[in-house]
Amino acid sequence: MTVQPDTDRAGADGPEPGTAAAQRRQAILASELSPFPEGWYFVASRKAVQRAGLIQKTWMGENIVVWSDAEGRICVAEAVCPHLGADLGPSAGGEICDGRLVCPFHGYEFDATGQCVATPFAPAPKTAKLRVFEAHDLHGLIFAWWGIDGRPPQWTLPTEPLEQEGWCDYQITTLRFPGHPQETTENSVDLAHLRYVHGYDNVDRPERMLVDGHRLLSRFDFRRPRTVAKFATLTFDVSADTHIYGLGYSFVEIREHSIGMNMRLWVLAAPVDGTLIDMTLVSQVREIRKPKRWIVGLGFLPARFRAPLINRFMASQQKEDVLQDVVIWGRKQYTSRPRLCRSDGEIMPFRYYCAQFYPEPGDSNGAAT
Repeated sequence: MTVQPDTDRAGADGPEPGTAAAQRRQAILASELSPFPEGWYFVASRKAVQRAGLIQKTWMGENIVVWSDAEGRICVAEAVCPHLGADLGPSAGGEICDGRLVCPFHGYEFDATGQCVATPFAPAPKTAKLRVFEAHDLHGLIFAWWGIDGRPPQWTLPTEPLEQEGWCDYQITTLRFPGHPQETTENSVDLAHLRYVHGYDNVDRPERMLVDGHRLLSRFDFRRPRTVAKFATLTFDVSADTHIYGLGYSFVEIREHSIGMNMRLWVLAAPVDGTLIDMTLVSQVREIRKPKRWIVGLGFLPARFRAPLINRFMASQQKEDVLQDVVIWGRKQYTSRPRLCRSDGEIMPFRYYCAQFYPEPGDSNGAAT
């Protein structure tokens, strides 16, 4: 990943001063943050959709439903019937029959494209179509696109398949709290808070933050003491590569050097209603057959049980970290002109990167249709 010199992009130091792009970004940075930045945002895991049949939730200020048809195609749609406006959620009587969403009011049936394909008493009207959001399944995690003024996806999430052999199942936790996805994602470059809030030691950035259009890479190393099994304290030696795609998708590749542990962590912030956000933490750990050192009790377990156990422990630690930040996120105000010091990390370059996901000041921000 390389920093692009194009002045229409938010490079590591922002656009060249005096250009139209720089002026636009300065105007955005100086304004209040729009509650719904453009991008891909997490909706649900495929397993959750399959288990529930039909999911209803508030997402990006919209009442939506999510389901899968018999071929596995996912539909994310506004939970409003285009016939006479009935709520299509399961609490109102909406259901899935043969892979189709059935309206509880008049029995209109919708396929995974959102098109009405049948009614009980007459041919399906061709104009009856749900308002749908383009969806993308990434490793069993479902994301949907939210576009400025309804425009279609401007970029994609990473498409490279992740190796799953030897990796444990996902551990998924969702927390809801007042916040904004830019503020939470900013943690990936805010090195000072890692020391002060979370107690990380020897926090170091081996190289500068890198930006390529909608993609950002932030790397840092740190050491951290952790209490295991309530009485043993271990110091973890960690390298973390954070891959950010917009403000709704952060993927962290973690390498713990003293044990030889590999971990994946997804941090997925999705606005709910303009005030609250859902932060979903997804983690998995690679099987540890020959650890460099033993964690308390780990040596007594068969190899296949080690990764799931460590994943549960690490997931609880990640949740604890987020809860420490929630106290601050839920009460802080966005400061457009922060008074920074050298230990703060690359806060402003990160904000220049973020500016591309907002409409022009004064414009509306609509949903993708």
